[in-house]
Amino acid sequence: MSELRPTLLVVDDDERLRERLQRALRDRGYEVRGAGSAKEALALARDETPEHALLDLRLPDGGGLPLLRELRELDPTINIVVLTGYGSIATALEAVRLGATHYLTKPADADQIVAALRRRELGAQDDPPPPPDVVPSLARAEHEHIERVLNDCGGNVTQAAKLLGLHRRSLQRKLSKYPPRR
Repeated sequence: MSELRPTLLVVDDDERLRERLQRALRDRGYEVRGAGSAKEALALARDETPEHALLDLRLPDGGGLPLLRELRELDPTINIVVLTGYGSIATALEAVRLGATHYLTKPADADQIVAALRRRELGAQDDPPPPPDVVPSLARAEHEHIERVLNDCGGNVTQAAKLLGLHRRSLQRKLSKYPPRR
């Protein structure tokens, strides 16, 4: 008789990272399947809904947040952890609002991911505070929010300034303080 292992769907467009994570998480007791796009992930989830999902925020065919929403519609009990190299407070809050259990920034190792996946059963109150080097400064958080709004406006500074309630020149000064992220 084989032991039942919790199922986990790893969604990341970086094939090497995805395969490495799949191997490491298999070694930690999960039955793992991987997908490189939102479309592929939805097909796998519709075929067999996983208990857990690890989602990258940036995918070639759409963002991880719409995928998170669709996975929660398929199964509201799915335990979803968001993993991204482009972390911001705004996207973290949105991910949690949509039902993510936890939000991790890359690079995250397999043990951190397992801890995040187990967060639901352990209870969020047991989480230690994040290390000081992980907590962004208020200025950095503001800038990340500005970048997100500017990105949502397709780079249109005038439109972004209007949405942010800033004068266009004020927004340009704020943008000049930090180099653009690549």
